Amino acid sequence: MQSQKTHPQLFSFEFYPPKTEEGAASLQIVHGKLAKLNPDFFSVTFGAGGSTRDLTFATVIDIQSKGISAAPHLSCVASTKDNIRAILKDYQHHGITKIVALRGDLPSGMMSAGEFRYANELVEFIRQETGDHFQIHVAAYPEVHPQAVSGVEDFKNFKRKVEAGANAVITQYFYNAEAYFHFVDACEKSGITIPIVPGIMPITQYSQLFRFSEMCGADIPRWLRKRLESFGDDRAAIQAFGLEVVSNLCRRLLDGGAPGLHFYTMNQSAPTLAILENLQIKPRD
Repeated sequence: MQSQKTHPQLFSFEFYPPKTEEGAASLQIVHGKLAKLNPDFFSVTFGAGGSTRDLTFATVIDIQSKGISAAPHLSCVASTKDNIRAILKDYQHHGITKIVALRGDLPSGMMSAGEFRYANELVEFIRQETGDHFQIHVAAYPEVHPQAVSGVEDFKNFKRKVEAGANAVITQYFYNAEAYFHFVDACEKSGITIPIVPGIMPITQYSQLFRFSEMCGADIPRWLRKRLESFGDDRAAIQAFGLEVVSNLCRRLLDGGAPGLHFYTMNQSAPTLAILENLQIKPRD
């Protein structure tokens, strides 16, 4: 059985599509700095119910034009087979070869998910429509999806995505390395050998992290939460402590065989670059 340790270590960075000219200009600078690390790809998120579809497309095409692969998120919630088919054709036309296929979030007030209920159905449809053109990345939750009935059912749902044709996995962020290693062990015991890349969320401010974690089900361990709370409004102290914690987490993951790291950048370069510098991974001059 192939181990995660046999996969080459690759790094990728996630952006959200900017909604203003100022945001777009800022992202150009951030992208330029992170591009010097020669990442495997940059991914671009897709708003709830496809609310940022056009912005995602424009951001992806701009990134791709600069010479590094772009991987658009594609959500099946509120989508139809016809509009997904059209999006896939547009991406193929522009030379996009990677996609992050997700179920996505149901927008507030929307009662129906659309023609696709789950991400495995989207993965299967992409394969039916485009064959092996796209390298498909799917999501995983080492600490269990917040809407899952149970951990067992959550793993079954994840396995369906892999069996539908996924090439690689990006996890939700976490701060407990054992959750990742336990998940990888479960995958290997189930015959899943595709790369499982841990998602990494730099810690820059506590209130934002707490809010995001509540929404996505990522656990902030009690010891970490209490330490962050103890800094109050001292943002510099939070960032210094967060840098140490996340750098140590990344080092342990890589030393333990993780095939790379996927950074949720929040459209900032400094926190991610600081972590990578601690790992002795530096941009090209």
